[in-house]
Amino acid sequence: MPSVFIKTYGCQMNERDSEAVAAQLVDKGYALASTESAADIVLINTCSVRDTAEQKALGKMGSLAGQARRDNRQKLLGFMGCMAQSRGRELIDRLPDVDLVVGTQKYHRTADHLSELLQGGRQKICDVDQEKGSESTIREHLLAGSSETKSVSAYVSIMQGCNQFCTFCIVPYTRGRERSRSIPDIVSECEDLVSKGVKEITLLGQIVTSYGKREIGAKDGKSAFVQLLEAVNEIPGLERLRFTSPHPKGYGDDLVAAYGRLSKLCESAHIPIQSGSNRMLKLMHRGYTRERALEIVRKLRQVSPEIGVTTDLIVGFPGETEEDFEQTMSLVREVEFDNAFVFKYSQRKGTPAEKMPDQVPEEVKDERHARLLEEVNAIGKRKCEHYVGRTVEVLAQGPSRKNPNRLEGRTRANKIVVFEGNERHQGRLLDLKIEGTGQFTLYGNPAIVNLD
Repeated sequence: MPSVFIKTYGCQMNERDSEAVAAQLVDKGYALASTESAADIVLINTCSVRDTAEQKALGKMGSLAGQARRDNRQKLLGFMGCMAQSRGRELIDRLPDVDLVVGTQKYHRTADHLSELLQGGRQKICDVDQEKGSESTIREHLLAGSSETKSVSAYVSIMQGCNQFCTFCIVPYTRGRERSRSIPDIVSECEDLVSKGVKEITLLGQIVTSYGKREIGAKDGKSAFVQLLEAVNEIPGLERLRFTSPHPKGYGDDLVAAYGRLSKLCESAHIPIQSGSNRMLKLMHRGYTRERALEIVRKLRQVSPEIGVTTDLIVGFPGETEEDFEQTMSLVREVEFDNAFVFKYSQRKGTPAEKMPDQVPEEVKDERHARLLEEVNAIGKRKCEHYVGRTVEVLAQGPSRKNPNRLEGRTRANKIVVFEGNERHQGRLLDLKIEGTGQFTLYGNPAIVNLD
């Protein structure tokens, strides 16, 4: 069978989708190539949230096609994901070497489409139609099998789509409207993962806190999402439970309280606030105020004082003044986020913000991005320094990405910890004494507690 390489751009949902497609292909007998140059088939899973992600994917595909022609080698090339969904046939017209375009509701059809192309049944395939029930088709996982490389963590997709329609975001147009899986179906997938050695599960959705609003609804004062958290929390053998990406509107009192009563729900909350200016939040169609966002953080820290809080922030949204930007800066200083993902606003075709007046010049975006990032980094470093001398529980996940001779894991508050250890410690919960810090990294070396 041919070999396949999947290149992924974008969010954790895209990473999860790529993993599921890879697992499906392996099940069909395909081999996974270690590099794109060695592969017979290269699939690029694309992101449309920012223009830079689309341009990277287009540039990569052009480079792959050019190299294949120079090598005089037959290579099947395809796009998947959000850009594939939004641009469709245009991608084949623009890049004639592309053979396959698979939309966001058609990932499970990838293997069948590849088979048809390889057998000569069709020359080009573009499949971006909606498909009812597609939210329940991505269940496969590509878990490492040996004891030395056993997968410790896994992502589980609980829903597809988004109904929020923020004025800057293309996702509702590329992922469709919200569609949720059932609680028993999700629990079954999680139980299967735990039986294979997974210790930590992260539940995924475009707006994960909107899970089951229509299909399941609230019960006994608990949202469908909190009901799901309760069900997964009860799975024997599961050590940790996380979720991403939520919306501030989803942090009701029931979810806040869950942090204090569900033992496996990690003390980590990602709250994508986007701006500290109420004027900007209204223009973004976010549905909450600065004051409400601050209240959510306050309540979470009351229930769980050690909780790690992260956020997403956008600079340079149309009409953003220096005063608006300073309100974002003051919000960051007031909350003291453990980390923040800072983005420069990117115009997306077809979104309301694309046509808004007072588009901010790129040089202003660059300057504000640098200022905000400097503040975020300084706060993050100070937050890390508070851990020095403390003992924390770490789930050992595998070799450090920067130094494979050491191990890496995460605290319940989602802090990365690098420490000395070996293969037998992977997948274990370890108590480590923190000896030093980096920008956003903790070091538990050499003083390790209870490591045998």
